[in-house]
Amino acid sequence: MHPNNHSIPHHHRPQNISCPAGGTNGSDHGQRGVIVAPPSGNTWTPEPYQVLHKGFDTVALSIRANIPLEFFEHLETHKAIAEAEGQDILIDWNGVKLLLKGHGGMGYRFSASGGPFGANWAFKKPNAKDPWGIRVTFGSTFLATFGLGAARSHLDRELSKLCIRTKLDDISMSRVDYCVDILAPEFALDPDAFVMHSSTNRRDYVAKHDDVVNGKSGRVTSVTIGSTRARQVIVYDKRLEVIQKQKSHWWEIWNKTRAKAGLPELNPKHRYQKVWRIEFRAGKDLLKDVWNIRTWADLFARFGDLCAQTGNVIRYTEPVQSDKNRARWPVHPLWEIACAEIVSDLFEMREGQDPNPIKTVIREQHISTLIKNIFGSTVTLAALEGTEADCLPSYLQTIGRRLARQAEADPKHTEKHLKRATERYHFVLPNSGNVTK
Repeated sequence: MHPNNHSIPHHHRPQNISCPAGGTNGSDHGQRGVIVAPPSGNTWTPEPYQVLHKGFDTVALSIRANIPLEFFEHLETHKAIAEAEGQDILIDWNGVKLLLKGHGGMGYRFSASGGPFGANWAFKKPNAKDPWGIRVTFGSTFLATFGLGAARSHLDRELSKLCIRTKLDDISMSRVDYCVDILAPEFALDPDAFVMHSSTNRRDYVAKHDDVVNGKSGRVTSVTIGSTRARQVIVYDKRLEVIQKQKSHWWEIWNKTRAKAGLPELNPKHRYQKVWRIEFRAGKDLLKDVWNIRTWADLFARFGDLCAQTGNVIRYTEPVQSDKNRARWPVHPLWEIACAEIVSDLFEMREGQDPNPIKTVIREQHISTLIKNIFGSTVTLAALEGTEADCLPSYLQTIGRRLARQAEADPKHTEKHLKRATERYHFVLPNSGNVTK
């Protein structure tokens, strides 16, 4: 899909019938829904606004299948090792590489990760009375890089390697999120500008200590409407989250859009370049009970209509103080842009990003953090050992030699540590491969 940086067209682009969601030309997708945007005379894009990214952000599903006994025993053995060593263990089962944790959770015996360019897996102990034994979640990095079609292909391929056979109705969607990131430097989030049903919950987050990022405190940075099991909408300062949680790869994604438009790159140090995310979340109750979305085919057929409805029942507006009827308040341009983008391009889900630049950014972020930690710890050690400031350069060299001697003194221990570190960061190393192949 291709985020745009120009005015929203007044016509609706037809869906890609041959390859919905970046998938294959199969006939198992069922009837595809047609999204019709509500008429509006206010669909122009203000000059400062630019859509930097749009697409699926999270897809979680359950699978009606039990893992083979041999795979269960393999997981059980390595889970014990991971628990004993207090760290994740890299396992390889018939070509499926996962970082296995030493614990399970939420009713699942095992929890494992395929890295940022794979899926997160949860497995139950095989039990004929509990057929829904697997849960899989695709996160934002995978979906922003490859798209939903690649997620489905990846899942089918990994299940095949695990010798797990499924039918179309053995998949049950439990959560689906779709997001739009918009560069809106002058936008200020107002919780009272949301118009929705009176029974709908709303949670606001006010950043009281964000002076470093924004130069002012008390700014509303996030508003969440609804509940996780049903319909939920969240609008939040994505730039702030990217900086605080060190998700540096998003600058790569956003700046690729900027480059295509012939615009200069965004700079994390420029506080005025605020990026706001509008995210529609569909939980299990809304997907199944309201929209009957359970399988991949259901998702391709009706999720666009679900999002169109979400954009109508929850609106972000421009309040008119003289009008007490909130239903008459005009829709804010930011909301119109987000909804129009979802409507116009929802089924062109495969962005086809090259994962290697994003992988490089993630790896360099880890390296930068580790170097800062090493330097800070070494300077602290120098202070404890009474080193003067002018002797610090030679002290750092001395520490390097001391560490080298320590590594040489116990080579097996050093090799074990290196192996574990290599496994921990396997999925962002240069030779870790491309999950879409």
